[in-house]
Amino acid sequence: MIRVVVVDDEALVRSGFGLILGASEDIEVVATAGGSGAVETVRRARPDVVLLDIRMPDVDGLTVLRELRTMPDAPIVAMLTTFDADEYILTALHSGAAGFLLKDTEPDQLAHLVRTLAAGGVVLSPKASRTLLHSHPGNASAVDEDAARVRLLTSRERDVLVLVAEGLSNADIGARIHLGAGTVKDHVSAILTKLRVTSRVQAALLAQRAGLLDEGRRPEAGG
Repeated sequence: MIRVVVVDDEALVRSGFGLILGASEDIEVVATAGGSGAVETVRRARPDVVLLDIRMPDVDGLTVLRELRTMPDAPIVAMLTTFDADEYILTALHSGAAGFLLKDTEPDQLAHLVRTLAAGGVVLSPKASRTLLHSHPGNASAVDEDAARVRLLTSRERDVLVLVAEGLSNADIGARIHLGAGTVKDHVSAILTKLRVTSRVQAALLAQRAGLLDEGRRPEAGG
């Protein structure tokens, strides 16, 4: 059972997400909260996944995110937003968010996205990630540094990184390229170390900025 907490300043959003997710046999919304009570609610409920509004009037969603990330056994956090080009999304991703969901996500997709998060996958709209990266391209030296880090990866690690950027979990990556989940986990760990990042989504953003995802690379089975 995937335990979820929904944090949003609007009661209608909280109840709507609760009803949609609660209809799934493998997902339980164990608590909901507004911004001011978010951290204490998460401490008490101990969820696997937190869906956190990025913009709230009483407390900034980024502040809540940073507090949640300091917890022992911190939950996976995905940001909720109305706009797929929200200016705060990139900051949230670099602060440890595992991705973001649009509040108008189709109900039949919502449970699937929560399962992806719980399995260690990345939930990040390709359209939105391109918009964010184009809005925050960095300077040429930073892009060159990103490309240099990507070149440290082996061919198989680059294959795995492309699939990480597609949002696949370790199990899904293993099935795609015929590797055991443990082997994929080792590859992901090596990728994060070589790229000097702390999360899968940060690795995906760096790979995209370095041009790896524009190369038409098609991961192949084996190896």
